[in-house]
Amino acid sequence: MDPTFHLQDRVLTVGIPATGIEPVLLAHSPERFGIAAGSAVDVLRIESPPQWRWCSLDAAFLAQLVRRLERPGQRIAIEGVPADMGELLALAHQPSSLPPSTPPLRPGFIMRVGLSAQACAASTKQFVDLLGEVILLLPRLVAGRAKVRGAEVLEVMAESSTRALFIVGLVNLLMGAILAFVGAIQLRAFGVGIFVADLVGIAVVRELSPILTAVVLAGRTGASFAARIATMRGNEEIDALTTLGLSPVEFLVLPRVAALSLALPLLYVYAFILSLLGGMLVAVPLLDISTTAYIVQTRHAIAGANFAIGALKALIFGAAVALIGCHYGLRAARSAAGVGEATTMAVVSSIVVIIVLDAVFAICANALGL
Repeated sequence: MDPTFHLQDRVLTVGIPATGIEPVLLAHSPERFGIAAGSAVDVLRIESPPQWRWCSLDAAFLAQLVRRLERPGQRIAIEGVPADMGELLALAHQPSSLPPSTPPLRPGFIMRVGLSAQACAASTKQFVDLLGEVILLLPRLVAGRAKVRGAEVLEVMAESSTRALFIVGLVNLLMGAILAFVGAIQLRAFGVGIFVADLVGIAVVRELSPILTAVVLAGRTGASFAARIATMRGNEEIDALTTLGLSPVEFLVLPRVAALSLALPLLYVYAFILSLLGGMLVAVPLLDISTTAYIVQTRHAIAGANFAIGALKALIFGAAVALIGCHYGLRAARSAAGVGEATTMAVVSSIVVIIVLDAVFAICANALGL
């Protein structure tokens, strides 16, 4: 039910209905109630039902009505309202003492670079703290005193190894075949096509197999670690672990680092075998050499140091992928967007770290003459 309006002798009488003022009336102008534009009003008299209880909606309606009726330099007196309601209406008419809001300034290029550097430094410090905590927990894990569930370690190893056999094998088989094809085209022109076995063997055992396997697991298992832990953080499960006196690093991060560090060297052996097989399947028919000759040449080309370097790379790459995935999961925002961002950052950072670590290995191997 709408309020009633009666204008006489510059006095506007407003009768409030027993049902109160509907919120939708706040959007209407005085003309909606039969008050002509430019009507002169000096007094606003309110007639309310007995035992009427005033609320903020009534105050908002009256304040808006007065604001639309007042003319420059004029103040409309309000009658028939409680004292506290009158004070509230008077306060609504006072000009704001707050300074006008200004849009935030967009940071310049130098400021953006500085903020990015600060964020990168903070993230690096948090990662180093996580790495140190995991290293300190390793003796407890070896001694069997760590608060780690054996079933979870086996589950992570299964997810990281047996369930990744197909994609790891396919990628490495094709890479070995591609290397053999490219090498055969170049070496056949010089009459030394048999050395394709050396090229494929050394390249996959020492470099490509550990890198490709680690990159595949970074996009598959590392992303899974980040998403799962970030979701647990959003559901406050990590807070619950802390409340129960369990260290999230010991309970969640340590088994994943241990499982992936053990699984990746095993996958590395499987990967370079398939890479060598892929190279042989291409080189033997393309160069018209026997399978026995290709295998013998591969065995002479690959030294024990190459296997040791490749296995060590796989071990360190596995630990790095697990740590990075858990790091971004533990620092993720408590939202769906935070889970997605943590997953993306885990994959990108893992791939970058794998390439950087491989470069460090290459420099160290060159310095040692390996």
